[in-house]
Amino acid sequence: LASILLRDLGYLNAKKGWVSQIHLGALRDNSTRLFELKGPDAGCDSMDDRSYAQALSSYLDDLDRNGNLPKTIVYNLNPAYNYMLASLVNNFNDGSTPGKMQYGSGWWFLDQKHGIEKQLETLSNMGLLSYFVGMLTDSRSFLSYTRHEYFRRILCNILGSEMEQGLRPTDFEWIGGIVKRICYTNALEYFRF
Repeated sequence: LASILLRDLGYLNAKKGWVSQIHLGALRDNSTRLFELKGPDAGCDSMDDRSYAQALSSYLDDLDRNGNLPKTIVYNLNPAYNYMLASLVNNFNDGSTPGKMQYGSGWWFLDQKHGIEKQLETLSNMGLLSYFVGMLTDSRSFLSYTRHEYFRRILCNILGSEMEQGLRPTDFEWIGGIVKRICYTNALEYFRF
């Protein structure tokens, strides 16, 4: 039933031109004691190590094969799956939209300096960093602004370090344009705001 619902939502998102965002890898409510004391989502969550590559590939392939694959961003929270997930979603880019299929930003347990750096490294190695839509927010909190600023600083530090090492051209205008695209323009165009 869940797979039928996901497939049908994928069809509807493709038809409307909306973006699907899929978050994978959470093992929720691990402590029965705290669940009974505080209720669901009380903070006793962890990374899951279930294999989801085959199921996700089949799901995306089903939508793609029928011409109903929407723009999709897939996020994971277990860094052991970074390269698997980044390589898997890239199989379904079709040229219709730049960066149609995206390996999403670090979130939850990966929403910290090391996790963000590893996500950006994986994305840069397995795809096109210049089409990335940047940091997500799943919060309606005013403090989400600081999270985006934190992400921007890490991104700029990585690109600046690579310029210093001679791995990227020392072209501040060009690199600044990439930063602007990742932190603003790509999301504006991708989500059609």
